[in-house]
Amino acid sequence: MNDLKSVSPQLRIWQSWRGLGAWNYYFLLKFVLLWQGYLNFDALNNLVFAACLLFPLPSLRLHRWRLWLALPFGLALFYHDTWLPGWRSIVSQGAEVTGFSADYLLELADRFINWQWVGAAFVLLVGYLFISQWIRITTLTVAVLLWLNFSLLVLPGLSPAPVAANATTPAPATVTKAAEALPNKVSGPPTNENLNAYLQQFYQREHARQTKFPAALPADAQPFDLLVINICSLAWADLDAVNLSNSPIWSRFDMIFSNFNSATAYSGPASIRLLRASCGQSSHHDLYQAAGQQCYLFDDLAKLGFSSQLAMDHTGEFGNYIGDLRDDADMKSPIMSQVGLGHELTSFDGSPVFNDGELFSRWLANQQKAGTARTATFFNLIPLHDGNRYIGSNKGANYRTRAQTLLNQLNTFMDQLEKSGRKVMLVVVPEHGAALVGDKMQISGLRDIPSPGITHIPVGVKFFGMQAPHPSSPLKIDQPSSYLAISELVARSVDGKLFTAPTVDWKMLSANLPQTPLVSENEGSVVMEYQGKIYIRLNGGSWVPYPQ
Repeated sequence: MNDLKSVSPQLRIWQSWRGLGAWNYYFLLKFVLLWQGYLNFDALNNLVFAACLLFPLPSLRLHRWRLWLALPFGLALFYHDTWLPGWRSIVSQGAEVTGFSADYLLELADRFINWQWVGAAFVLLVGYLFISQWIRITTLTVAVLLWLNFSLLVLPGLSPAPVAANATTPAPATVTKAAEALPNKVSGPPTNENLNAYLQQFYQREHARQTKFPAALPADAQPFDLLVINICSLAWADLDAVNLSNSPIWSRFDMIFSNFNSATAYSGPASIRLLRASCGQSSHHDLYQAAGQQCYLFDDLAKLGFSSQLAMDHTGEFGNYIGDLRDDADMKSPIMSQVGLGHELTSFDGSPVFNDGELFSRWLANQQKAGTARTATFFNLIPLHDGNRYIGSNKGANYRTRAQTLLNQLNTFMDQLEKSGRKVMLVVVPEHGAALVGDKMQISGLRDIPSPGITHIPVGVKFFGMQAPHPSSPLKIDQPSSYLAISELVARSVDGKLFTAPTVDWKMLSANLPQTPLVSENEGSVVMEYQGKIYIRLNGGSWVPYPQ
């Protein structure tokens, strides 16, 4: 008896091992989600968390208190392990979320609930409660945590497989001498160091690229209208999801960019990038810094006698969109009058979405009255934005119905342009996709991560009022492209002579346009292609393969 009393408190501590208890279910659930590719699992932090739960405490009461006090830390770690937006993104988007209607907020909340996974989690819970009667689950949990840390740190090849891309990463076709001096690409395995170096090199190259517009137009230059239509929430993946990728309207364009990257998944940054198309792709941070005057496409055209115009089917107030255009895209033109325009749709924030067919007709009528002056007009349209609904309805309007309506209105507008005889260069450039089909990283409608499915957008170019025949079918531009290619195409056409030429060499017109590797960025997230595979970095952390 005296010997038992003489046992030191330190020894009693190391004899007080207890299991993880109900926390085993927490880790088992994570293992299943990781196995299915739904987690960006932080193996080391999870191992540290498990160690904190396992550290021996002689007092059973303290042990039980620890299990309860660990709840907020466990929930925070679970959130950290998901692909959900980081706190910086939530804070930055918080003001916009408060502008959502109550119906739209309920709709978004419902999307976050995956009932199949709720059922799977229940089955896993029942299985855990049943098996834990005979098997010490804590031993299994710790063994898997140790194996995951070992595999990720020592055997990186065991990490989830990346998504293969359709195209390789080419060097840009037109670069300045400063850019040509840089090496073509970073070589080596996709380590954090190599991927960071590749991204840094990409922005160095892009910083050196610029479209060269003529200093002045020749005396025989032909005036025409440049019309840029920027459509929110329209990507190839969305068109495929609603069976509209083969819509007849796409065959009406003279050129189709089939491998165009919007470089972002949000409206403001997308429009800024488009209006800054005359310089290479900048980082998300640099979008909100001053840029050289030569970067602004409409300013380049203004120097050549084009008057700028702005038209929208919405108020531009949500998310300070119009402010972004004024401050960061140098778009100072007043918004074309919306008085008298009808509207069948209400935006996710309760504001009206005006009829685009009427908006197109009003613009054309104004142009006809103005005569043959050179103009450059920027249209921004949002009828396809997530959460839009028909007047009198509390339910989100069907995307396919809205998309078909918009394509029909655009098709009718193209008919009107052809009948008018005006010389018009039409460029249709969506902002980004709608994320109709979610993936393992994001639910449907969520665009915090600029995945390839969201940023791969259809871009079409059509010339009206030409004497030369159009190509029998659209010329496909399959090279990886982005906004600089649009600016270059405008620069090649800016003298308007192709409108009066008897023939046009379409292949020559579209040859050697600037190519841009796939790099997309939102605040806090970067997605890029490296050696034919897609990788993602969140909040400045480590690069991981984009989950299939």
